[in-house]
Amino acid sequence: MAHLILEANRWKRAFTLIELLIVIAIISILSAILFPVFGKARSSGRRTACLSNVKQIGTAIGMYTSDYDGAFPNTGDPYLWVGKRFRWPIMPYLGVAKKSASESSGDRYKSANGASNLLLCPEDVAASSFDYTSYAYSATFYESDESLAAITSIQNLIQAFSKPGSLVQTVSRTDADVVYPSQKGMVTEWTNNHDFAGSKPIGMWGTIVAPFDTPGGDSYSGGRVLLFADLHTKFVKSSTFVKKADPKLDAPDPNLTPGGLGGIDIR
Repeated sequence: MAHLILEANRWKRAFTLIELLIVIAIISILSAILFPVFGKARSSGRRTACLSNVKQIGTAIGMYTSDYDGAFPNTGDPYLWVGKRFRWPIMPYLGVAKKSASESSGDRYKSANGASNLLLCPEDVAASSFDYTSYAYSATFYESDESLAAITSIQNLIQAFSKPGSLVQTVSRTDADVVYPSQKGMVTEWTNNHDFAGSKPIGMWGTIVAPFDTPGGDSYSGGRVLLFADLHTKFVKSSTFVKKADPKLDAPDPNLTPGGLGGIDIR
């Protein structure tokens, strides 16, 4: 008799198939609700880390300009705007101990000792293109007004301002040259890592139109972290950038700011 009672109790405690299906359905619903929330929280955390990186880069540039009588970084290199190049003059102020790999690779801008978290956006899938430096420095802070005015397409940036010919001139620009420091971008993410609609982020020139000289119509999509000349940082929508009249220059790129240091990037 006792054996029958135990058997009956055992069957009473067991889940039925319907109960199991209900439990599985509840777990599936909760997962569908919570996983996107966790994903957004993780993405928000990475954006915050990226903002912190750019803020520290701004602090380093601020210390550099203090040591050089208000002059912004300028090494005489027309390609200084590229991430892996502009990082070197401010490296001592970042506290990042990188060594050049030129002895082994012939590339004096390449690091011999890996990436730095201060220079790398956690969500940047294309960072390896610039030797694990996610950020770009605006050419308006080291190019002459004549060189900037001579830019006729993004090819002038890609080919190190070679197309303007004799007008190519790197000069020391100072904080006194910046007319609207709270609206002029100085350092930004090359790609819209934190806000993009397609399958992967795109650069500031979007899907470039052949023959590789005109920004694509999608260049103003998404947004990116931006350091302004007054050293404040902000995540900005690309659509808030001032549009350029020339289609070959029309992109949310601080290198192409109309008026250079006398102009603005964000409305």
